[in-house]
Amino acid sequence: MQDFLSQFSGELPLEDFQWFVREVNRYFGLDLSGYKPHRVKRRIEILIRKYKLNSFQEYLRFLLANEQAKEEFLDKLTINVTEFFRNPKKWWELRDRHLPGLLNASRGHFKAWSAGCASGEEPYSLAILLEELRAPLSASILATDLDERALEEARSGIYEARSMVSTPKSYLDKYFDLLDGTYKIKENAKKRVLFRKHNMLQDPFPESVDLIICRNVVIYFEPEAKDKLYRNFAKSLKLGGILFVGSTERIFNYAELNLKVISPFFYQRVK
Repeated sequence: MQDFLSQFSGELPLEDFQWFVREVNRYFGLDLSGYKPHRVKRRIEILIRKYKLNSFQEYLRFLLANEQAKEEFLDKLTINVTEFFRNPKKWWELRDRHLPGLLNASRGHFKAWSAGCASGEEPYSLAILLEELRAPLSASILATDLDERALEEARSGIYEARSMVSTPKSYLDKYFDLLDGTYKIKENAKKRVLFRKHNMLQDPFPESVDLIICRNVVIYFEPEAKDKLYRNFAKSLKLGGILFVGSTERIFNYAELNLKVISPFFYQRVK
């Protein structure tokens, strides 16, 4: 964490920011040290200005006294921008090229992990593909995120139209109920997903996973934290398991992690 803190510079005193980072970790369990410092700086300063506060100390007192402000802070500091079937061609590749083999190799015990799932669009996208492929009911998805509010939204399974822009009409008709202009995912897909809170920088990773989906999350971390995450993802996979990353992400040392590139944004564990 000290390396992270030493990189911060701004109008507010450095020692106040160092204190704030430590107190946020102590009170909220949020370790900011793996995030890119300039992103943390910008987001916190925007919130401080929003409430016309003058210091990190004032802002922390405000967060401790105001539950809504605390939820806003955690939401702004943990990235939650997603939609169903984001970059759809890669999802269709997953459905047509990779998932059938993973399901067959799992022999009825398929396990997937959606890491940094935000409000649930990605794990539910995977659940829909499992339904399309008629995967056994035992095929399950663990979906995790640090943000409790996002997880509550995910558990509700209700989404605005903007989340559905990449979803084929046939999937909308088959897997969603339209309720007052919103879309509620149907139970057959919803029941495949279990949502839990998880801190990727601190908590143990699941083991023996067939498929990990972590897209457009790792890009927000510092290089050292990225390396740690990718190493842990690789260890979490079964032999032959696949890691599906975002379109802006690359794992340059994949061979060192016992991974191989099977197509852009898909990495398979080979030993």
